Amino acid sequence: MYTAHPDRYADMPYRRTGRSGLMLPALSLGLWHNFGPGRSAETQRAILRRAFDLGVTHFDLANNYGPPPGSAESALGDALRADFAPYRDELVVSTKAGYLMWPGPYGEWGSRKYLLSSLDQSLKRTGLEYVDIFYSHRFDPETPLEETMGALHSAVRQGKALYVGVSNYSAEQTREAARILGELGTPLLIHQPRYSMLDRRPEDEGLLDTLDDLRIGSIAYSPLEQGLLTGRYLDGIPEDSRAASDSPFLKSDALTEDLVGRLRALNEIAAARGQSLAQMALAWVLRGGRVTSALVGASSPGQLEDSVGALGGPEFDADELKRIDALVRG
Repeated sequence: MYTAHPDRYADMPYRRTGRSGLMLPALSLGLWHNFGPGRSAETQRAILRRAFDLGVTHFDLANNYGPPPGSAESALGDALRADFAPYRDELVVSTKAGYLMWPGPYGEWGSRKYLLSSLDQSLKRTGLEYVDIFYSHRFDPETPLEETMGALHSAVRQGKALYVGVSNYSAEQTREAARILGELGTPLLIHQPRYSMLDRRPEDEGLLDTLDDLRIGSIAYSPLEQGLLTGRYLDGIPEDSRAASDSPFLKSDALTEDLVGRLRALNEIAAARGQSLAQMALAWVLRGGRVTSALVGASSPGQLEDSVGALGGPEFDADELKRIDALVRG
């Protein structure tokens, strides 16, 4: 039987989520494509156990994670029952709804019917009575935002979620969502945007400024830019890599000669800092404290340990940040 490490809180930094009382670890574990059928259940459990032993108390899901959709939640449910039943109150479990889950007009987007039905299904798959954070996974242009936010508010009122968040919303949409939720009495806790050294849209489009202004937390997904910032592509495309597969998330033609040259230069900066490229990329997202937590995936406990190693690196100096910006922005 698994017993958590007694010093699991010794080294992990925790950051307050916006103006709430909830603290999140600087690194959170995303259960996207590494959890579900076709992957070793024991490896999945080992990753989760190692994460918790390292102080990673937040496990992030969505209803469509797998593949197939729903299987990541089921895999976590199995692990929770086998290993984490005594530790439920030390865990933050989040899930989302917004993308296609089942056929017909009620199986995606942001209607009240879809969101609350999906949450019920997520609770069954995980075996939980509640999730800590329930997200609207994407903005629905066809459904009144009052309905979508009202559904999130109902999830809290029903005791099925403790907090609510949004993901992939623009700055303007986030501000309006926060206003509606505030009037209902359920604060908007957190936003989950895509953000990395190579994807600066949260900066450029004013989202981070909006979150700062509203005192809403943030958790960055894809901080390693679908693996581009892991160092795997410095010498071409490995056969077992995402870019070499038929993945819609990273195409091989994205690996241009110019991009590879920039990645190699970034890797040189990381090496001078005593870090891997992946570690520097995570440290960059977390710099300055504007981002509450960064989401990392892991296919092995060792990969997770390498990510956590990013937290022990030096602070960025002005010259390093300037050189990184020059390489990324041109």
